Amino acid sequence: MSFAELSAISNFTFLTGAAHPEDYIHRAAALGLTALAIADENSVAGIVRAHSAAREIARQVGERHKIETRDGPIGPAPPVAPAAHPAWATTPRLIPAARLVLTEGLVLTALPYDRAGWASLCRLLSLGRLRCKKGRCELRLDDLLAGASGLHLLLHAPQTQQMPRGADDWQQQAKRLTRRLGGHMHLVLAPLYDSQDPARFARLTRLAKTLGLPTLASGVPLMHRGHRRRLADVLSAIRLGTRVDDLGRDALSNAERRLRSGAEMHRLFKGREGAVARAGALAARLTFSLDELRHEYPSEVAEGESPAGRLRRLALEGLEWRYPGGAPERVRALLEHELRLIGKLRYEPYFLTVNDVVAFARSRGILCQGRGSAANSVVCYCLGVTSVSPEIGTMVFERFVSEARDEPPDIDVDFEHERREEVIQWIYQRYGRHRAGLCATVIHYRGKRAIREVGRAMGLSGDLIAALSSQIWGFGSDGALTPGRLREIGLDPDDRRLALTLTLVQEIIGFPRHLSQHVGGFVITQGRLDELVPIENASMEDRTVICWDKDDIDTLGILKVDVLALGMLTCIRKAFDLLAEHHGAHYTLASLPQEDRPVYNMLCRADSLGVFQVESRAQMNFLPRMRPRCFYDLVIQVAIIRPGPIQGDMVHPFIRRRNGEEATSFPSDALGKVLGKTLGVPLFQEQAMQIAIIGAGFTPEEADRLRRSLATFKRHGNVSEFRARFLRGMQGNGYDMDFAERCFSQIEGFGSYGFPESHAASFALLVYASAWLKCHHPGLFACALLNSQPMGFYAPAQIVRDAREHGVSVRPVCVQASYWDNVMEPDGRGGLALRLGFRLIRRLAQDDASWLIAARGNGYTTVEDVWRRAGLVPSALARLAEADAFAVLGLSRREALWQAKALQGDAPLPLFARDIDGEAIDEPLTHLPQMSEGEEVIEDYVALRLTLRAHPVALLRDILTPAGG
Repeated sequence: MSFAELSAISNFTFLTGAAHPEDYIHRAAALGLTALAIADENSVAGIVRAHSAAREIARQVGERHKIETRDGPIGPAPPVAPAAHPAWATTPRLIPAARLVLTEGLVLTALPYDRAGWASLCRLLSLGRLRCKKGRCELRLDDLLAGASGLHLLLHAPQTQQMPRGADDWQQQAKRLTRRLGGHMHLVLAPLYDSQDPARFARLTRLAKTLGLPTLASGVPLMHRGHRRRLADVLSAIRLGTRVDDLGRDALSNAERRLRSGAEMHRLFKGREGAVARAGALAARLTFSLDELRHEYPSEVAEGESPAGRLRRLALEGLEWRYPGGAPERVRALLEHELRLIGKLRYEPYFLTVNDVVAFARSRGILCQGRGSAANSVVCYCLGVTSVSPEIGTMVFERFVSEARDEPPDIDVDFEHERREEVIQWIYQRYGRHRAGLCATVIHYRGKRAIREVGRAMGLSGDLIAALSSQIWGFGSDGALTPGRLREIGLDPDDRRLALTLTLVQEIIGFPRHLSQHVGGFVITQGRLDELVPIENASMEDRTVICWDKDDIDTLGILKVDVLALGMLTCIRKAFDLLAEHHGAHYTLASLPQEDRPVYNMLCRADSLGVFQVESRAQMNFLPRMRPRCFYDLVIQVAIIRPGPIQGDMVHPFIRRRNGEEATSFPSDALGKVLGKTLGVPLFQEQAMQIAIIGAGFTPEEADRLRRSLATFKRHGNVSEFRARFLRGMQGNGYDMDFAERCFSQIEGFGSYGFPESHAASFALLVYASAWLKCHHPGLFACALLNSQPMGFYAPAQIVRDAREHGVSVRPVCVQASYWDNVMEPDGRGGLALRLGFRLIRRLAQDDASWLIAARGNGYTTVEDVWRRAGLVPSALARLAEADAFAVLGLSRREALWQAKALQGDAPLPLFARDIDGEAIDEPLTHLPQMSEGEEVIEDYVALRLTLRAHPVALLRDILTPAGG
């Protein structure tokens, strides 16, 4: 019987394992292992990646087998040549597992026999994790005894030659376990490579007889290859908060805890080959695969109405709502086509879930907007998920919700960032926490963090770590520093410790550090979610998450609903409320006046500070060159200043063609159909994928693998094999190599940050809405922007300055007139002025502002009056004084601050504050020097981060102006 490793520890046992799950699968294939179990501590977070790698190996081996069968042993290279792994002769089977660490001290590897066993394992892990804070798990022996149905358990005994103190207790607990579950258990024999293994194996064999268990061999590897030993020690040092030099017994004594072949295990267990054979025999009985997981999406049946019937009814009702005068025949035909396709793929429940979430938000007055491959459809427009009209949007529905590809639809719904939590809690309440959970996000090591943590573990000084870290720029940096760059900053690249540190930094890049929560991806099930995947507490209160990220979910074909937050939606909703309050105008995203020429004129001038997506310096520089004149121009504007088009050098050719400086041409008639709307230049992610299919001859499956590989290539691996395949395919179809190179560079750019046409269309609507508000109601727009902070590129000072340049009268914070939020008030000339609110004052609590507003009545007379009537503590009064909020009372900033400081600390208000004759006890008169304008400006910025006085540079104009200027 061949050997199977049943207890490998990956780097998803964070800061312990020194190999990616994929590394184990690749190494197992090279070693000829038929099966491998990834068993991380109280977790199954990494097994989907191993499952995906095993599936990819099976595909490549299958392709090679087909080619060899068709063309003989020496045939042409396969379409995606697995040349990097020519020795793969077997396809290792992944056995899902977890290493359970019980509070009683028992350690076991749990291996599910079947789907029911997987459900038991997920429930156990959920039980242990929901008891604790994020990242911890508390499992007890009683939990295991009650919930081990369908599991086979491998018991790990203490490895020391002499049983440690408490060994009697350990054996009592082990006997208790084996009495109940002994028929489904083995005792693990694992070598430590310390010359004591024969004696250790003999002791463990006697212990196994005492417990009535057969033995089973395992290497319990921490890494796939021995060269990762140094990195394993670094991980231990980071975990323990010490230096590698001080690890002592916590360091690995050798590099032997690696994945081993069957031949090596037979050599190590000479005389006990039966234990090796039992591992292979048990693996043959463990038939469960993650392919068996079927996501049972909630049926969304309501009042006896079928999902299909309910979706059709809601869509037709929405059609009447969206088109009161009757929908165009083209739109009706598209709706029928989409409903038929949705019905064929049985995705009605998914669309109904999204509809219900959006309907809840609308019932609470929460503005939302859908985007994604399926969101820009007539169905979603009729359901109110999106406000992009079919007349002005781009119909990309069939390109993604495709019968041929059979992929789940993709709809992201953005909600107001201040109110998204209401939507999240409603989802938990409706479906229950046992049926709904947020996806995880795996936080990986990147440049700066890798240098900091590895540097500390290697004993580098703080100054040296800071110098190295300062050379890393960008979120995706790989931390690589050239010898020349090291010399430039005064470091010796030949220093042994420094060189080793930088080598280890490169090794740790891409390793998972910990799990966080996804920004809003919900997995919802018809049955128990904790039988599909373990659930745990998030770091945020009242949130629960699963341990798989969005890539894992996609791999397994599990649907998710993305509930995201967008600050601009908060701003637009507040602006709509202000419009209704002050002008009686009631607008929605869909009812704004369309194709308004003044809006486009404003954007052509790059007057876009605060406007969604086009307020960055890069966008402002591009707007006068692009000169958008219609909605689809905004779609292109949103998508073109992105890594894909920029990296692929597509921006300048597009502008030249748009301005008539270059003739519009297409590489071929076939690609002309793909690139027609963008003048022959690929700008959108969908176009890049279509070029791979049409131009390079990729199959849809290959194109999807390319997309997925690009999404993760910075974390592990690269796309070199796809590049060669793409360029070869383009050249074979007669395309210019320069064009092919630029297209693939664009595809790589989309791997960093892809922007599909469907997303761009949804975002373009928010661009238009925010630009319309800024163009026609700059004061209301500035007020809404300030009330939605923090968001966007610009600070309140810049927003206020821009509003004043557009003719908006801005009034200062005032104890008599301000509210917590910024508000619009009559300016006395028939217009509106922007009154700054208390929220702009640094460190002023909203509760204090609420008390001040509630007690204001007909107004305050003195600082002490505010203290007595509003009950504010003097420290809050001091913050108001520092913001010059008492100017309306005739008090300068210093005078108000002096009076606030004179009050009796933060003690409660006195019952009697006057002497026995009823006279006030007054402070002696104090003459405070008047502040200069420059001092006033500085204090404004300190207290409010903005000033309504002179611009700071204006105070220096006489110094900065050349003589005679």
